[in-house]
Amino acid sequence: MSKLVLQRERQEAAALERRRQRELQRQSRIFNARVRTIGVDKDALDTQVKERKIQEAAEKARHEELANEMKQNDKIMCMLEERHKNDIRNINKAVSEFQKNLQKPETRREFDLNDPQALKKDRPARVSDDDPRCTVSGLQKFLGEDLNYDQRMKFQKEQLREWSLQQQKDLKNALADQKFADGLHDKYRIALDQKTREQQQKEEENRRAVCAATKDFNRSQAAELAEKKKLEKYQKMKDDMNEISSLLQGDLLSENPDQAISSFGTHRVITDRWKGMNQDQLRAIRDTQQQQVLEKMRQKQEECRVDAEWDRQRIHTARAQLVLERHLQRQNWERRRALDNMNADMSQEQKLKNIYLKEEEYSNYPTDEYFAQFNTTSR
Repeated sequence: MSKLVLQRERQEAAALERRRQRELQRQSRIFNARVRTIGVDKDALDTQVKERKIQEAAEKARHEELANEMKQNDKIMCMLEERHKNDIRNINKAVSEFQKNLQKPETRREFDLNDPQALKKDRPARVSDDDPRCTVSGLQKFLGEDLNYDQRMKFQKEQLREWSLQQQKDLKNALADQKFADGLHDKYRIALDQKTREQQQKEEENRRAVCAATKDFNRSQAAELAEKKKLEKYQKMKDDMNEISSLLQGDLLSENPDQAISSFGTHRVITDRWKGMNQDQLRAIRDTQQQQVLEKMRQKQEECRVDAEWDRQRIHTARAQLVLERHLQRQNWERRRALDNMNADMSQEQKLKNIYLKEEEYSNYPTDEYFAQFNTTSR
């Protein structure tokens, strides 16, 4: 009785010590700020805010560059549009001058039909005998009465010569005006192109200066960011290595099989801590199964051999069975007597234990101190 009680007390003390060690390890993990982070990662938030500001600055610079480029394009378009308007204005002016100088209404063939001063300019049907308006149908002048032929022909030739000279002069003036206008247009276009080129060169120099300053700023920001990322990476790697080392050395990831052993015996496990059988246990099960298969095959072979030799062994087996039954009866009687003695001893021990539990163990009622000991750990 005392040996059983001492053995059980040792097991309970060992289990209690294991639980105490696990509780201390759990407290060291939970209450360690380097292993468990509580709250918000302010460094990560600051990094995100800074990256967001850098991104917004880059986006703003890109928008400003696009806006400057759009302004430049608008200026060029305005200049081209102004040039096109000037060209159209000059062409219209030249056309107007040409129509005004060379295409007067008085020189048109049908002007006499639309002349507003036609009635004022109208004369009688016949002023004299040499009136050129006297036609055959007017019966004012008849064939054979052309008395002013020479003067008329001379006047017509002189008039034709004057018209030709006037047209040549007008044509020369128009060509000179057109040449002068083309020269002015070419000079204006060359000056406008030169001004545009100078403006583009200035803007290109400004853009290069801005790009150089932006590159220097970005290079410094990139170097600073790389250095900070390097330090953060080193610190994070150090923290991760510490955390990994702590986790690897813990019972959770190392899958320590001792944490799943029940306090009721090594043959029992705690289901919520048991990580499964290891390779040695699985290999032992497979070996046992293989041995069972071999044993089964051997048994079958043995049965075949026994069946073949059954007739020959029947007489000897009957004699041996009789002797064996007598021997077994004797052993059963001895075993039953030993079992009765052991049951009597165990019954006596159980009675003594019940008396001890009733009079000693369960004699005290729980007080406030008993309930105050709960909820004092990390569980």
